[in-house]
This record gives sequence, structure tokens and C-alpha cells, in this order.
Amino acid sequence: MVAVVGGGQLARMMQQAAIGLDVRLRVLVEAADGATGQVVPDAPVGRADDGAAVRGILPGAAVLTFEHEHVPGELLRQLEAEGVAVRPGSRALRHAQDKIVMRAALTELGVPCPRWAAVRTREELTAFGDETGWPVVVKTARGGYDGKGVRVVPTAEDAGDWLDALTGEDALLAEERVPFTRELAVLVARRPSGEMRAWPVVETIQRDGVCAEVLAPAPGLDPDLAATAVDVATRIAEGLDVTGVLAVEMFEYPADDDGGSRIAVNELAMRPHNSGHWTIDGAVTSQFEQHLRAVLDLPLGPTDPRAPVSVMVNLLGSELPEPGAALGEVLARCPGARVELYGKEVRPGRKLGHVTVYGEDLESVRAEARTAVALLRGEDEHTG
Repeated sequence: MVAVVGGGQLARMMQQAAIGLDVRLRVLVEAADGATGQVVPDAPVGRADDGAAVRGILPGAAVLTFEHEHVPGELLRQLEAEGVAVRPGSRALRHAQDKIVMRAALTELGVPCPRWAAVRTREELTAFGDETGWPVVVKTARGGYDGKGVRVVPTAEDAGDWLDALTGEDALLAEERVPFTRELAVLVARRPSGEMRAWPVVETIQRDGVCAEVLAPAPGLDPDLAATAVDVATRIAEGLDVTGVLAVEMFEYPADDDGGSRIAVNELAMRPHNSGHWTIDGAVTSQFEQHLRAVLDLPLGPTDPRAPVSVMVNLLGSELPEPGAALGEVLARCPGARVELYGKEVRPGRKLGHVTVYGEDLESVRAEARTAVALLRGEDEHTG
């Protein structure tokens, strides 16, 4: 049995993979009727920061893993001291929980990153911006995701409220604004024995800080740069001792000298990730099955794509009270669409599901995926 903290769509999709492997999940969920609570029979309700609740899902479990990073590090260290197999471990997970810790570790590993600094005052932020150029990117060190906790600021005063709210040794992460041409992501899985597998590098397209589309593999990516991106991701997985799936989000940006491109690491996630949803249908082994294999220290599966191109489009909000009401039309008009709905209540901009289409031609595959999502959103046809 695998104990999982978090009851969103990632644990829901992990259940599908667990069924095929005959692995039982016990998931600590935020709500009994949430995305995971609807499909996992053994799903007690509790908070991820409640030690008693987390301990309550451990009896009989071979390993504890996560679908989000918001579990107190001190609690995880206590569990490890008690002999619980926590994967990824607390030392690795800290780098996905604290962006300043992450940046310091990646810099030490020699991983390409934007220039950065931990700042606590307007004067420190001003000095950083004057050195690297304005505007700069400012991030809260902990808790941000999907564009939350991130600002692009033209002056230090534009982050003044965040700076004023800092307490104790807290700081903000200031980063150089990279002139990127697109965003890439590499997913790699690593098991305790050290075996690793990586999927092809993908391009991610963001809207309002949220991933809207994933193109797999990243179209037109120079093979040498793709190899570099995979090497960077595997170096991070080894260097931080990650177990399970690691997602490394990157920027591709122009090189100064030779007209080529370079990469810089933006963010890390130590769990299945939105940029890997295409693997459910588009790869031999999905990220969810691979994560379970990895945390259980089972041999990892092949990561080869099933077709030359896969496109995943997120369903972000809907005009329909129940997007599933459009399934008939979706499946009739878009026979190649592989639909995943998360069982969530509709709210504007909320991730309600995704559609993956794979095939031979990027434009036709992308058009079919977009059409399917437009129908699930209650639109007559895709318009953007």
C-alpha cells in the first residue's frame, strides 16, 4: 500500500495507475467529495499539516508520498526518524518548498539559473534591480504556485507590501527577468536504487500564470539543447536525492554569441506535474505509474512516446455547470480526444480537466485538442 498526502486531481489520476499495478492507495484528502475522495475508497479527511492525520494514513503502508509539497518539513523529519519511508524525503522536498533554498542548491550544483538574490529590504531589492536591470521578478519563498506569489516589478516599491510583511529571517526571492522565447519542462523519475528515466522535453504554454497547453515533444527544439535539458534535470534529481517524479520547468532564451539558445531553470516540483499529463495517453509509461514504481523502488518503465506528437490542453473553467454534459459531442466530433475530467465544482479559471490528442501532425492534433476543450467549456467552436 502507498500512503498519499493530498486529494486533488494528481492523486485521482494516480489511482488509475495504482489499479493497473494492483497497488492500494490510502489518501489523506481535504474533502470527502473532492477530486480524489470520489474515486479512492480509502480516503480519510484531514489536513496535510496535521501530524495525527498524516500518521493516520501510515499503518500498513510501504511508503509515504505526496501530490503537493505543502507538508511541514519538521513533521516529515519526525516520521523519517521513526522509520517511515518518505519519498521524496524531507531533505529533497525542502527544495520544492522553499525557492531560496532551491536556488542556492541549484547554484551549488552548477545548474543554469537566472541571476538571483534573497532580499529583505527595499534597498536590497533596489541594488539587485540596478545590477541586473529592471523590471525584476519577485517571488515569495514559500507557498506560491500557478502564478501565485509571483510579481514582475519595475521598482522596489512595487513589492513594498510583501517586504513589509516579512518576519524573522524570512526573505523574498528576487530574480533577473530572463528574455525567454518559450518555456520548457523536463520530467524525470528516479528510484532509491538510482535508476532514472526521462520523458521527452516538452513546451509549456502559460496563460495568466497557469499552464494552458503542453506540446510533446517541444517542436523545433535543437537536439543538443534537448539533451542538455535532460542532463540538467537528471543532475538535479541526483544532486538533491529526489525519489519519484521530478518536474523541472525551464526557460529557453537566446544565447548572446552564436545565435543559438540556452536554458535556465525556473521551478521544481517533486511529484507528478501538469506538464506530464500527456504521458497518460501519449507515452508508454505514464508519469503516475512511474511515480508509483519509483517510490516503491520497482523497475522503471519505458518513457517512449506512442506517436510523433502529443498535445495536452487544460480545461480552465467552463460556462457549463457540468462539463461532462458535453462528452457526447466531444467524442463524436473529436474521436482522437482522450478526456480526463477531475470531478471538481466549476469555478472561473479552475483546472477542471484536460484533453490529450496524439498523432502525426502537430497542427491537426492541436486543433482537435483545442476543439474538444472548447466544447467542454461550453463554446460552440475554438476561437483562440
